[in-house]
Amino acid sequence: MCVATAWLAGGFRNNSLKKNDQEDSVSGKQRSLGDVLQEFSQHRKVMETELHKVIVGQEDVIEQVFAAIFTKGHCLLEGVPGLAKTLMVSTIAKILDVNFKRIQFTPDLMPSDITGTNVLDEDEDGRRQFRFVEGPIFTNILLADEINRTPPKTQAALLQAMQEREITIGRTTYNLAPPFFTIATQNPIEQEGTYPLPEAQLDRFMFNIKVGYPTADDEEKILSASSRNEKQEVRKVLSAKAIVNLQKLVHSVAVSDYIIKYVARLVRSTRPKDELAPGFVKELVDWGAGPRAGQFLISGGKAMAAMEGRFSVGIDDIKKVAMPVLRHRVSTNFQAQAEGMTTEDVIQKLLDEIPEPDVPKFEK
Repeated sequence: MCVATAWLAGGFRNNSLKKNDQEDSVSGKQRSLGDVLQEFSQHRKVMETELHKVIVGQEDVIEQVFAAIFTKGHCLLEGVPGLAKTLMVSTIAKILDVNFKRIQFTPDLMPSDITGTNVLDEDEDGRRQFRFVEGPIFTNILLADEINRTPPKTQAALLQAMQEREITIGRTTYNLAPPFFTIATQNPIEQEGTYPLPEAQLDRFMFNIKVGYPTADDEEKILSASSRNEKQEVRKVLSAKAIVNLQKLVHSVAVSDYIIKYVARLVRSTRPKDELAPGFVKELVDWGAGPRAGQFLISGGKAMAAMEGRFSVGIDDIKKVAMPVLRHRVSTNFQAQAEGMTTEDVIQKLLDEIPEPDVPKFEK
């Protein structure tokens, strides 16, 4: 079964789509990749519509979270309290019809509280044996709420799950059922009693998404909806099997050599000791992004293209995901702080200065 038809077997929660699938199976007609991507784009809009029943505004944040989900990525949502970060994640889980669990990270949380533990059972004959009790990490979407409030030992319990999609307890390794995503939140303004995430764990997150304040119009809509005390119900759009097949579909989006060269130059330009680095990077940056940043830039570009119904990645797709991919992988120094330059400023300056690849035009 080709990728273009395999993901349909997962089943969207849509009656008209199921009817069309039956007609295609009867006629023996296989849809092209372009047709499937266009249909995927339409269903992505349906997902956004359902999510906006609960969440007002935050279009860029929602788009980036969807991009991470469709590329097996993990997200770190960073914003002040009260911006509906937790509500957004729980609503996405309802729309996707997958298992969802939330962990409130606290200073006394232990690794076994996340992964699970072996308990000693005794049967009717008096024989004792260990039985593994699964922790909340055995789910599809894991919300790690306020992840920076727990010690590094507990934070590290997520590393193996995020990278290998498996958990090792004692001598036994347990696989996590796909799809699996970790969406973590943290408060950037309150540092008392927190444990900043180490760079090794930050690098596991595909996106570092900044959740900002709503616009004036959006805030009025939020206040109006809350004053009426209306509870919006969202409908399920995608099943877990459909998400896995969609991930394969997004992976099949084409990437040209020109895009790869642009991504490689962009990532290497963030490293102050690289010969491609501009002068301002050598002055303002301590260390830059690694090869994983380039992989996530290409994966994110594929997701952006697929969600718009296109089967090839463009430069604009890479630029759209550059900020959330690079902002937690580039570290500025004291010189940058003295000049009032943030990491976002450095990345934006790179995007402005690095030339786009010169693609030769086809001549008849």
